[in-house]
Amino acid sequence: MNDENVRTDMAANRDAGTPTPSPCINICRMHEASGLCEGCLRTIDEIASWSTFDDAAKRAVWDAIEMRHAEWLDKRFESHEASQARTQGERQ
Repeated sequence: MNDENVRTDMAANRDAGTPTPSPCINICRMHEASGLCEGCLRTIDEIASWSTFDDAAKRAVWDAIEMRHAEWLDKRFESHEASQARTQGERQ
């Protein structure tokens, strides 16, 4: 299951009132600079506490993950656009 499928499943589960699934996608590496897991975008505290969280807390973590993912995408595309602009400037 890829990252987007996990997010889609989470949205479906939220609407269906079923238990909140773990965001873990079995890519468990902590990114030193951000302090987030590279796979699920959770902090180490969120990962360690997941099994003790109630559904509301788990949904709050999912909301935070969705915001982190959107921020990551924005930065990635900004970086890509800046790189393209530099490349085009060098060609002229």
